[in-house]
Formats: sequence, C-alpha cells, structure tokens
Amino acid sequence: MSDSPSPVHLNNHHRDTLVSIFQHPVSHNIEFKDVISLLSVVGEVVESSEGKFRVLAGGEEQSLTRPRGKDVDAQMVVDLRRILTKAGYEGAATRATNEGKEV
Repeated sequence: MSDSPSPVHLNNHHRDTLVSIFQHPVSHNIEFKDVISLLSVVGEVVESSEGKFRVLAGGEEQSLTRPRGKDVDAQMVVDLRRILTKAGYEGAATRATNEGKEV
C-alpha cells in the first residue's frame, strides 16, 4: 500500500465513528453497531451465530465479540485502532478531524 485511503467514501457517520476510535483519551460511548457499520465499509465483516464478528481489513483478520451493552470497551477500541491503522485509516481520522475544525 502506498498512500493511506482517503475518507472520501466514508459518510459523515462513519467519519465520526472513525474519529471517536482514534480520540484520546479513549471514548467510552462508541456504539458497537456504529463500529460494525464502519468496518463493513473499510473491510469485510462476517457475523457468526455465536455473536462473534470476523473482520478482514488491511490484510489482517480479527475476531470481535459483541459486547454485553451497546458500547465497546477500551480494549476493543485499542484493537480497532490497530485494525484501522493497518488498513491505513489512522491518517484518514486525522484528516477528518481537521476537516471538521475548518468548517
């Protein structure tokens, strides 16, 4: 991969979720359904019958388990950052944040 992907194909909702994932300190109000929606755009998501999701993005496969509540925990945010960074979306999160400040 040469350059990181542009967030152009992400809608505003996906961009907001992406920015929340890379936000410091870790945001504790990121909904799992929003994460799955974002991951389905940047990669491939396959749901199993056991409430697990196999995510293929950036040449990496990760298994995510649906949280008990609606929000993801801090460890899942760390895992999501790793997945999205390998897929080249860390820079896209920074660009999306900067675009939001300019408007």
